[in-house]
Amino acid sequence: MAGNTQETGGRRRSRWRSALWAFAALGLLVPLVAGAPWTMGDYVFAAALMFGSLGLYELAARLTGNRAYRTGAALALAATFLLVWVNGAVGITDSEADGLFLLVPAVGFIGALVARFRPRGMAVAMFTAALAEVAIVVIALIAGLVPAFNSAFEVLGIAGFFGMMFVGSGLLFHEAARQRATVDAEAST
Repeated sequence: MAGNTQETGGRRRSRWRSALWAFAALGLLVPLVAGAPWTMGDYVFAAALMFGSLGLYELAARLTGNRAYRTGAALALAATFLLVWVNGAVGITDSEADGLFLLVPAVGFIGALVARFRPRGMAVAMFTAALAEVAIVVIALIAGLVPAFNSAFEVLGIAGFFGMMFVGSGLLFHEAARQRATVDAEAST
């Protein structure tokens, strides 16, 4: 693994993570080069979302060396990034219900804080975020908040996609908790 990391001021940094930071920076140039009608606010929002997600992943990567935990964090952050990005760019339901989808990352973040970022609690937080994702769509469909030109099947499919990302993250955190329990049990014997 020595070829995959470099020494930077006493800290090891993955080349993949460095590449992600560079990719995010270059990603902000794409709308400019493509001539997209972005305002300064759009660039600030995109930068905050991209660099905020990467910064949170860096924090998670420093918290543990457990690969399942790190992958679970990456998947949760990717799901959150994509959910906020899609919702901000085009919307999911094309209605006022789109604002409700911001509750999903809030549920995950509050759950993570309550769990103090421990793997077992993080699993519960991600499963709860997945449930919130699906519940919001079902409630929006029942309440008639989804315009008629949007197919219920399409909206449920989008919600299912994001829900499965959060479920996958929860399963990875569950595996990290299992691995941690195994290590703790071996250490106590």
